[in-house]
This record gives sequence, structure tokens and C-alpha cells, in this order.
Amino acid sequence: MCMSSIAIEAHDLTVAYGQRPVLWDIDVAIPVGNLVAIVGPNGAGKSTFLKTVLGLLRATNGFVKVLDRPCKDARHLIGYVPQRESVDWDFPVSVLDVVLMGRYGKMGWFKRPSKNDRAFAHSCLEQVGILALADRQIKQLSGGQQQRVFLARALAQEPEIYLMDEPFAGVDAATERAIIEILRELRSRGKTVIAVHHDLQSIPEYFDWVALLNLHLIAAGKVADVFTPENLQKTYGGRLTILDQVTEAVRTGKQRSEQDVSTEAT
Repeated sequence: MCMSSIAIEAHDLTVAYGQRPVLWDIDVAIPVGNLVAIVGPNGAGKSTFLKTVLGLLRATNGFVKVLDRPCKDARHLIGYVPQRESVDWDFPVSVLDVVLMGRYGKMGWFKRPSKNDRAFAHSCLEQVGILALADRQIKQLSGGQQQRVFLARALAQEPEIYLMDEPFAGVDAATERAIIEILRELRSRGKTVIAVHHDLQSIPEYFDWVALLNLHLIAAGKVADVFTPENLQKTYGGRLTILDQVTEAVRTGKQRSEQDVSTEAT
């Protein structure tokens, strides 16, 4: 197990779709063993940050490390709970099948789940309170039950870091309470949980650490230190101005690079 005290480190991180920046010059070091909220307005780059950590998106500039390793070497250390809207719920698999997908990193893609793998998957379903639904097709579940399935899949991976994209979106109060209790238990075992979160009122109750994003990093640190009205105003106000400035900087930098290449060629 890696003994790094930093779960996720980003340095000079910029991610763009074409010439359109989504994250801009991010420097952050998220400590191990915390419940971390990623907060910001729609389109601020929160989900993009998680996908970059996962290695699903490539950085335009800078880098991300996971427990002091490059992303490509750390995928097995991360469990991921996606947005429910991004999942094909019509896919013909059962609840147990989905959770067993979390065991593939342990057993290999072309091996059949062992008796121990199935027992472990059942224990994960029991932990999230839906063991009785193991044989049900995932489309037949409520929104809260669907979210619990993907949390169980992440638990089945036995990762060091959990990345969760809006884990409380569209769930009932009982599911929200159940999920946060599971996350607190994970923290008690030294795991790190990083969640995109929109309910600002619950952040002081649920989380230890927060990162405020609006294309660039506004502030990051302990909730008591950085979750302030001033930082929230910076995060949720003036977004169009920030976007225009960053887009212009990317365009200017690209033009400068092209000019440098042209000069060298002559």
C-alpha cells in the first residue's frame, strides 16, 4: 500500500475540449483520509476533474498524481461512482452482475467470479442495504437503489480512493443518510472520498475538506477555513468573465506556439 499522505495532487492542470478550456491551471493537493466535496456551478469542471484523475481525459497541460503515482498506474486504487444519468439502465444485467464488475480488477477480465468473489459482492450489497435486490434487473430499481448499486460496485473494488459524481442527486433522505454513514465508515478506515456535491448547506455537516472550482481553483482546504461567503461569491459569481479570460489566454498561447514553430522553420 502506498504511504503517501496526499491522495490526489494536481499541478498546473489544464484540460480543454478543443480550444475550449474546462479546467484551467489547477494546483491542489488533497490529503488522504478525508471526505472531500468538489463544489462549483454547472460547467465549472467538477466532473472533468474526476474523469482526469481516472485517466479518462488527458490533460492539455500539467499533471495529476494519485497516491504519488501517475494516473495510468493508479487506476486499481480508485473506485468510481458515476452520475446516474450517464448509465445505460436498459442494459440487461442484474444488481449482482454490476457489483461483480467491481471484482474484475482482482480476478481478471476473462475469469469467472469465484465463490469468494460472489460472497464479497453479496457483503457489499448488504453493506449498502439492498442485498434482497441482488437478482433484480437494474432498470427496475428506484433512483436511490440504483445509486446504492454503484456504491456497492465501488466497495467491491476495495480501492483506496472513492470518486463520486453527485452521489446524493435524486435520492431520498433515507438513502442519503445511509450513503453518508458508509462514507464516514470508509474515512474511519483511512480511505479518501471525493464527491461532486451541490447542496451547499450540507457541506459543513458531511465533509472535512472542500475544493471550490469555477474553471480554475478558487480555494481548497478544510471546510472551516475555506468554505466562506467570500469564496462562495468568487466561485458562483463572474463565471462568464473568467471563461472569456481563460479562452482568450488559450487562444493567445496557441497562436504564440504556432508563430514560434513558423519562426524556427524559417
